[in-house]
Amino acid sequence: MNIDLAALGFDAERAAYARRRPGRRPGRVARVDRGVCTVLCAEGPVRASLGPGVLAAAARDLTVLPCVGDWVLLATWPDGPVTVDSVLPRRTVLIRRTAGRDANGQVLAANLDAAAVVEPVHPEPDVARIERLLSLAHESGARPLVVLTKVDLAAQPEAVARQLAAVAPGVPVLPVAAEHGAGLDALAPYVAPGQTLGLLGPSGAGKSTLVNALAGATVMPTQAVRRVDGKGRHTTTWRALVPVPGGGAVLDTPGVRAVGLLDGGAGLDRAFADIAELASGCRYADCAHEAEPACAVRAALESGELSARRWESWHRLQREVAYESRRREVRLAAERRGGRGVRRRAARPTPPASPRSP
Repeated sequence: MNIDLAALGFDAERAAYARRRPGRRPGRVARVDRGVCTVLCAEGPVRASLGPGVLAAAARDLTVLPCVGDWVLLATWPDGPVTVDSVLPRRTVLIRRTAGRDANGQVLAANLDAAAVVEPVHPEPDVARIERLLSLAHESGARPLVVLTKVDLAAQPEAVARQLAAVAPGVPVLPVAAEHGAGLDALAPYVAPGQTLGLLGPSGAGKSTLVNALAGATVMPTQAVRRVDGKGRHTTTWRALVPVPGGGAVLDTPGVRAVGLLDGGAGLDRAFADIAELASGCRYADCAHEAEPACAVRAALESGELSARRWESWHRLQREVAYESRRREVRLAAERRGGRGVRRRAARPTPPASPRSP
């Protein structure tokens, strides 16, 4: 089985990096199972464990461990085992906050050219979730888009798409009915040769069905959603990179119930570009949009130009990002003072309070 690495994104820059390590095979990580990577190489899939250099780097920073989408170089040892020798520099990285106290991040995927927030229109889209996931997608460095699935169940899918475009400024909103093949043409440029499309959304959103439709075969298992509440079951429990015949690749992620932002200020500003633009019109550069005079954001709230729901969503995420930034600062300061033992005893910042309504 031969694999066209160029179709998966192995370009001149990555090839030049690989040539610096003679005797190493390049490949792309398609799946990771308890430290063992399935790597797509030119001659076919290869199973590889983690090499000593990768393990040493991970001891300092767990986010450097190989993840799905990474380009890696493999070493074959004289007695047969294959190990991941090194991870090529990532161009984009999708990372979320972990639940632990150390304010580390969990890398969900790497080297995405586009990151799609997949949201079902039935029973109804969760606007706040779209805003949160778009912030994550913007922060990754990939091109964000919104894919509305199961539009065949909506009476007016185009109207839903227009309404959601208001909470996704500058982002394409594409209605799709994957089971019927409707809307897939609009996704074709995102999975063209050399391109990788990542899918991010809740269980039951139709991500696996979309992967199967793009791949032209059943490569990911699917399940029906619960009839009682329209929520999905966790069908896919692993992240997987799937080559698209004649094209690039699509990366499926397990359904996420909660995604925390990690130092995502820039992504948040892009996801809420409308509020950022309003804030630029405030009299004071450090305006908190509370009681300051000549506040353009408060004026937009009072006039109805900016909805209270969107303002509350932005305010909540801003406080979350500020809290995570303080946690990270505390952790780094503790590490500088004396290592892991001190870090555990470092003072923890106060969690963010609930946002105030306008």
